[in-house]
Amino acid sequence: MHNNGALPPERGEGGTVGGIGVDQAFLALERELAVFLRRARAASGELAREVHPELESAAYGLLMRLEDAGPQRATELASFVGVGKATMSRQLRALEGLGLVARTPDPADGRAFLVELTEEGRSRFRAVRVARRARYARRLAAWERSEVAELARLLHRLNAEQEADDRGQAARAAQE
Repeated sequence: MHNNGALPPERGEGGTVGGIGVDQAFLALERELAVFLRRARAASGELAREVHPELESAAYGLLMRLEDAGPQRATELASFVGVGKATMSRQLRALEGLGLVARTPDPADGRAFLVELTEEGRSRFRAVRVARRARYARRLAAWERSEVAELARLLHRLNAEQEADDRGQAARAAQE
């Protein structure tokens, strides 16, 4: 049943949540993001296994960050992905054990280390990334380029606003 881009009808909301009126657009957004995130989590696991059969799905995002931003301190990576130092240390040890990342001394602070992709890690990650982009291109072949660009722009805006909100929450928590 196609509704020409109209939002799908809601069932059982009664127009309110906790006595507050609910905008149907936000309910539709919630539903679509939930589906998108479920599929993204599943795809992340598949992509990770394509990089290396023993790679955890959460580690794919670390590889992406290192490819995009270059060498990082473990604390920067932990902050970026929203995990604690212990979790990040465990994930980095696993990546090192697979030969995908290496730690090098930080030239700005001899006591610290930077994490970077190894040549093997970079090669494997780039091959998977190219294949993933090809899949996106096939899935979105019927879309206008401007629609793809608009989706990317809106997702960037959503992510940037979330990051700003996360930084604000972290700053408030540090002051308490």
